[in-house]
Amino acid sequence: MKNNRIRNVLKGLSFTSAMFIFQACYGTPQDFGYDRLVEGQVTSETTGLPIKGIKVSVAGDNSYYVTTDDEGKFLMYSEKFENLVVGFEDIDGAENGSFQNLLKTVEDASESVYLEIAMKEKE
Repeated sequence: MKNNRIRNVLKGLSFTSAMFIFQACYGTPQDFGYDRLVEGQVTSETTGLPIKGIKVSVAGDNSYYVTTDDEGKFLMYSEKFENLVVGFEDIDGAENGSFQNLLKTVEDASESVYLEIAMKEKE
C-alpha cells in the first residue's frame, strides 16, 4: 500500500517534470495573427486640421477597428498581408464635418506603416 502511494507520487512528479522541460524547450504557442503596426494621422484635405472620430479598419474586417483621437492620430495592429487595404470612414456624422469614405492600399511589406491621410469633405 505504501509502495503504491510512493509510486503514484513519483509518476506525478515525473509527468510534471516532463511537461516543464517540454515548455522550457519549445515555449508556449504564440499568436502570430497581428504582426504589422499601422499608425498615422488623418487630416482634412481643405483645412489641413486633424479629424477626430474617423473609423480606421482593415478592409474586410469590420469587427476590429480604431477611431482617431483629438489629434487625428490612430494606431492599430493588423495581419501582414501582401497588399493591405485600410478603410477610413466618418462615423460621427456632422460633429467634425462630413467626410467622404476612403480606401488606402498599402503595398509595403515592412513591420510598421505610417500613413498620412487627407480626407475630402462631402459636398
